[in-house]
Amino acid sequence: MTAKSEREILSEKEISKTLSRLSHEIIENNPDLTELVLVGVFTRGVPLARRIALKIKELEDIDIPLGELDVTFYRDDLDNKSPALNAEKTHIPSDVEGKTIILVDDVLFTGRSTRAAVDHLIDFGRPAKVRLAVLLDRGHRELPIRPDYVGKNIPTSREQRVKVMLSEIDGVDSVLLVDGEDD
Repeated sequence: MTAKSEREILSEKEISKTLSRLSHEIIENNPDLTELVLVGVFTRGVPLARRIALKIKELEDIDIPLGELDVTFYRDDLDNKSPALNAEKTHIPSDVEGKTIILVDDVLFTGRSTRAAVDHLIDFGRPAKVRLAVLLDRGHRELPIRPDYVGKNIPTSREQRVKVMLSEIDGVDSVLLVDGEDD
């Protein structure tokens, strides 16, 4: 059995800079910010979406509507024998019809969470566009999904884990690359 090792790949300062850059890219690519809605994917996509909305407010003095999306029961890769799942409450601003929705998530890996998010989002109406913003893209796609806004590309092996920690949930901002076995 291999010992577990972790190394930091994004510090608190780097996460902040990355989210600032993503916010600027979103502003540049969406000339009519009144048509924009940010939707964070539980768990860590939600605080990331809030931070991006705050940065856009700081830069453009506009409040971007925020939503929260739990994709637990929309995933196609859950083990039916798993213990009971606890889903978070989904909240989508009342009107997504004709809007540009930016799904915000922490890590893009196989693409299955993103596919589930799009499936769930469509239950609330038909947006004009759906875009994807991720803090990290680690590759290894199983579905034809590509992010529109990427904080950082992290080459990983399938055996490695990316551990995103955010102060709102974990008390600290850091991203770790974890090698080896879990204890």
